[in-house]
Amino acid sequence: MDHYDSQQTNDYMQPEEDWDRDLLLDPAWEKQQRKTFTAWCNSHLRKAGTQIENIEEDFRDGLKLMLLLEVISGERLAKPERGKMRVHKISNVNKALDFIASKGVKLVSIGAEEIVDGNAKMTLGMIWTIILRFAIQDISVEETSAKEGLLLWCQRKTAPYKNVNIQNFHISWKDGLGFCALIHRHRPELIDYGKLRKDDPLTNLNTAFDVAEKYLDIPKMLDAEDIVGTARPDEKAIMTYVSSFYHAFSGAQKAETAANRICKVLAVNQENEQLMEDYEKLASDLLEWIRRTIPWLENRAPENTMQAMQQKLEDFRDYRRLHKPPKVQEKCQLEINFNTLQTKLRLSNRPAFMPSEGRMVSDINSAWGCLEQAEKGYEEWLLNEIRRLERLDHLAEKFRQKASIHEAWTDGKEAMLQQKDYETATLSEIKALLKKHEAFESDLAAHQDRVEQIAAIAQELNELDYYDSPSVNARCQKICDQWDNLGALTQKRREALERTEKLLETIDQLYLEYAKRAAPFNNWMEGAMEDLQDTFIVHTIEEIQGLTTAHEQFKATLPDADKERLAILGIHNEVTKIVQTYHVNMAGTNPYTTITPQEINGKWDHVRQLVPRRDQALTEEHTRQQHNERLRKQFGAQANVIGPWIQTKMEEIGRISIEMHGTLEDQLSHLRQYEKSIVNYKPKIDQLEGDHQLIQEALIFDNKHTNYTMEHIRVGWEQLLTTIARTINEVENQILTRDAKGISQEQMNEFRASFNHFDRKKTGMMDTDDFRACLISMGYNMGEAEFARIMSIVDPNRLGVVTFQAFIDFMSRETADTDTADQVMASFKILAGDKNYITVDELRRELPPDQAEYCIARMAPYTGPDAAPGALDYMSFSTALYGESDL
Repeated sequence: MDHYDSQQTNDYMQPEEDWDRDLLLDPAWEKQQRKTFTAWCNSHLRKAGTQIENIEEDFRDGLKLMLLLEVISGERLAKPERGKMRVHKISNVNKALDFIASKGVKLVSIGAEEIVDGNAKMTLGMIWTIILRFAIQDISVEETSAKEGLLLWCQRKTAPYKNVNIQNFHISWKDGLGFCALIHRHRPELIDYGKLRKDDPLTNLNTAFDVAEKYLDIPKMLDAEDIVGTARPDEKAIMTYVSSFYHAFSGAQKAETAANRICKVLAVNQENEQLMEDYEKLASDLLEWIRRTIPWLENRAPENTMQAMQQKLEDFRDYRRLHKPPKVQEKCQLEINFNTLQTKLRLSNRPAFMPSEGRMVSDINSAWGCLEQAEKGYEEWLLNEIRRLERLDHLAEKFRQKASIHEAWTDGKEAMLQQKDYETATLSEIKALLKKHEAFESDLAAHQDRVEQIAAIAQELNELDYYDSPSVNARCQKICDQWDNLGALTQKRREALERTEKLLETIDQLYLEYAKRAAPFNNWMEGAMEDLQDTFIVHTIEEIQGLTTAHEQFKATLPDADKERLAILGIHNEVTKIVQTYHVNMAGTNPYTTITPQEINGKWDHVRQLVPRRDQALTEEHTRQQHNERLRKQFGAQANVIGPWIQTKMEEIGRISIEMHGTLEDQLSHLRQYEKSIVNYKPKIDQLEGDHQLIQEALIFDNKHTNYTMEHIRVGWEQLLTTIARTINEVENQILTRDAKGISQEQMNEFRASFNHFDRKKTGMMDTDDFRACLISMGYNMGEAEFARIMSIVDPNRLGVVTFQAFIDFMSRETADTDTADQVMASFKILAGDKNYITVDELRRELPPDQAEYCIARMAPYTGPDAAPGALDYMSFSTALYGESDL
C-alpha cells in the first residue's frame, strides 16, 4: 500500500480509535448516528428486498451485514452459515469483517463477538467504517479526496448562496440552508431558495429532507428537531447524509465540470478572436487615416497671398495639436494589444497571431515613418513659402514705389524733347537750350540705375513666381520702352542743338554751374527721400543695428549736404543779381535746368522731415527685434532643459527594463511612477508649444540659443510615451507568464541575469549567436536541427532576435513545477527536528499569517497523541495538508 492509501486508511480508522478512547458516545450523537446509519443501510438493503429496524440487533447474526456488503460492493461474499448458534453468527460476522479488511481497511478494536453481542458502540463504528470505505473514500474534488474532497465539493456548490458558509460537517449545517443550497444548485425548480430564512432552521431542514426523500430518492436520515436541539450535530451523521447528496448529484456534477471546461476554452478563444478582430480593425483604420493624411501633407500647391498661406499653417497646427495625438495613442494601443494577444496565445499553447498582409506592426511603423517624413517636408515647405511670399510682397511694393517715382519723373519728358523751340531761339537761348539738354542727359544718366533696379526687381518677381507677374512685366516693359524712346529722343535733340550751337556762342557760366550742381544735389535728395521712405525687413537685431548705423552715417552727411545746398542757392542768387544788375533778358529763369531754388528748398525740408520718421521706424523695429530675441532665448532655455530630460528618461526606462532590482511588481510600480512623472511633465511641453507658436507668429526662422527644434521635442516626447507604455506592457506580460507558468521571483531573477549577461549589445534582445551561447552555458548540447527547433519556438516570426518574454516562456517550459505539498512537508521536518512535532506558535511564526491560520483551523481535528498541547505531530500534519491546492 503506497503512502496515499496508508494515509486514507489511517483517516478511516481514526474514528474507531476515537470510539476506543471515548468508551461511550454522546447520547445525542448516538441517536443521530443510529437514525442516519439505519437509513443509509436501508437505502441499500431495499435493493435486495429487505431492511433493518434495530441496527445493533439486526446485524447480530451477520446475514444482513453480509447482504449489505454484497449490495454496496457488487461482489459475492462466502456462503453464510444458516445455523442459529452463537458460533454460526460469529462465523458470518467474521466473513463480513474479512471482506471489509480485504478492501484495504484496517479494523481496530472491532471484533465479531462485540457485533454478535449487540454492542451498539462497536456496531455503529463498524457501519461508519463501511460508509467511509464505500460511500466517501472515492469522492475526489480538485486533487482532494474523501472527507476533504466532500467538504470542498460542498463549499464550491454553496459558495454563491447568501448566509451559507460551509466550514465543517457539524454546526455549518444546523440552519438547514446548506442542504437547501445543495438541492437548489442542482435542481432549482424543487426549492424557492429566496423565501428561506436563516432564523427558521426547522422549516429549512424539513424542506430539504422532504424534497430529498420525495424527488431525489434520498431517505430521511435525520430529524430536524434533533439537529436544532443539539449544540453540535454529529459529524459522522452529517457526513453520511451529505455523501448521499454527493452521489445523487455526481452525474450532474461531472456534466457541469465538462461544460465549464468547454465554456472556458470557448471564452478564451472568443476573447482571442475578438482581440484579433480589434487589432485588424484598429490597424486598418490607422493605415487608412495615414493613407488619407499623407497626400494632404504632400500637397505643395502654393497660394498667392500671405493670408492664404497663414491659413494653411494654422490648419497644420490644428492637425498637430488636435488630430495627430489621438492617432499616436491608437498606434501605441495597437502595439500593446498585439503584444498582449501574442502572450495569451502562447499561454494557451495556440499559434502566434499573424495579422493580414500589410497590417503587421512593422507595416504600421513604416507607414507612420512616411507620415512623419511628409510632416517634416510639409512644415518646411510652408515656412519657405511664407518667406517667399513675404519677400514677394516686399519686392512688389518696392517695384511700385520705384516705378511710380520714375513714371513721375518721365512725365512730360517726351513732349519736352520733341519741342522745336531752338528754331526761333537766339544764340544765347540756343546755348541755354544746349546746356539744359546736357543737364537733362546728366539727369537721364542718373536715372539709369533706377530703371535697371526696376527691371531687376521685375526679373526677381518672375523668378519667385509672383502671382501678378503679368501686370508687373507689362509695366516694366512700358517703362523700358519709354526709356529707350527717351534715349532716342535725347540723342536726336542733342544733334539738333549741336548743329545750332555753332550759331550760338554766349552762354551763362553761372547758370551752367548752377544746373550742374543742382542736378546731382537734387538727384541726391530724391535718392535720400527714396531711401528714407524705403521699407525694410530684418530678422535679427544685428541687421537692424546695421541699418541704424547706416542711418546715423547718413545723418552725419547732412551738414555737408546743407553747405552744398547753400552753395547752390548762392549761385542762383548770384545769377539773379547779375540779371538784375545787367538787365539781362532772362526774366530770372535758368535756361539750363528746371530745378528751382524753391524745389530744392522744398525737397530739403522734406528730407529733414523724413529723418525723424526714419529714426522712429528704426527704433520700433529695434524694439521688435529685441522682443524676438527674448522669445528665442525663452524657447532655447526651455528646449535645452526638456530635450536632455527626455533623453535621460528614455535611458532610465531602458535601464529599468533590464535591471533586476525587486520583483516584477516592483518594476511595474516603478515604471508606472515614471509614467506618472512623464505625464505630469506634459504641461512643460505644452508651454514650449505655446512659446514655439509665438515664435512662428513673430516669423522667427532661426534660433542660435538652442540646437533643439520643436520637431525634435515632439518626436522625442512621442517616442518617450510610446516607450514607457510598451515597457509597462512587457512587464505586465512577464507577470502573466510568471503567474501562468508558476515561476518564482528567484527563478525570474536568474532568467533576467542570464538574459542580461548574454545581451551583449544591451538592446533588450539577444541575437542568434548570443542565444546559442546562453543555451550552451546552461548545459544544452544541441545540433543545428535542435537549435533550429528551439529558435522556431522563441522566434516564430523569424526576426533573428530573442526577446526576454520569449526567453522566459522557453525556460518556464524547461523548468519542472515544484510539488507544493512536498515543500510543506520538507519545511515541517526542518522546523520540527527530532521532536517530531511543531507548535502552533512556530507555525504562526514561520508561515504567512493567512496560510498559518488556515493550516491550524484545518488540522485542529488531527492533533496526534505524540504532539505537545497546542502542537501538531508529523502524521497529523501530513494527513491534513497533503495535496492541499491552496498551499
